[in-house]
Amino acid sequence: MPGSSDDPRLGQLLGSALADGRPPRAVIVGFPCDEGVRRNGGRPGAALGPGAIRQALARLTPDAAAPERFAEVVSRTRDLGDVAPTGALEADQRALGAVLAPHLAAGAFAIVLGGGHETTYGHFLAFAALGWPVRLLNWDAHADVRELRDGMAHSGSPFRQALEHPSGLCERYTVAGLQPHSVARAHLDYVRARGLTHFRQELGSEADVDAVHAEARPALVSFDLDAVDRAYAPGVSAPAMGGLPVHLWLHAAFRAGRSPGVRSADVVELSPPHDRDGQTAALAALTVWHLLRGLAARDVS
Repeated sequence: MPGSSDDPRLGQLLGSALADGRPPRAVIVGFPCDEGVRRNGGRPGAALGPGAIRQALARLTPDAAAPERFAEVVSRTRDLGDVAPTGALEADQRALGAVLAPHLAAGAFAIVLGGGHETTYGHFLAFAALGWPVRLLNWDAHADVRELRDGMAHSGSPFRQALEHPSGLCERYTVAGLQPHSVARAHLDYVRARGLTHFRQELGSEADVDAVHAEARPALVSFDLDAVDRAYAPGVSAPAMGGLPVHLWLHAAFRAGRSPGVRSADVVELSPPHDRDGQTAALAALTVWHLLRGLAARDVS
């Protein structure tokens, strides 16, 4: 990997300014789990996602348009490593929430690297542990509000679980990027009774993405890579034909990082065994890059 004083890479910069004892501006944590994908009948492989995202992210350079601000955020970002999977999904989700909660409470922006979409329920549990009301925004081809399978969580159930959590802290759920051939009417009705839905064909410009974000007013944003067209994201658990174009997806990531109300985000469903020449891993890493770019812009507003 290239990298020198005149050509720095994120792998060199990450966490490099944390020795002064000040708290991190952001934290990264991996959730290398795809048990929920298996339970949901999907193709496994997402457990390898966090490692592939980190590897691709390390090669990227700071934002050339604002290198100092971007480098400052990255240098004050701590990688907490991975939540070690035990094979007991529900316990692992609780462990993810327990890792995230104190950092959210301290004001750090959290970025979670999945893992299947079961990652997001563990992510939500951090807000529940803190007693914080939360609005969720999910960029996804699917609604992911399926019922539990034999009482067990899976990659298709995280947002139903959040909405039905005993705390009642999930105030609203918005899903954007839905494919009409990939969502059941019952699931659409379920979401519309509790939040907002936007189909892929309704999203044609960055202004449309901004409008979704403004309407949703999320605190937690989830980025399921299968919302992106399979030409650009083949390495996911459930590839989407006719999905979102890359420029809208990356704008959504920047918008999430830029918005003061957003406290955390996750990037899920990268499945490296099904990727093509690291293409989807590169997209996932660039999604994280745009979250950090947005965060850097937030800090100077």
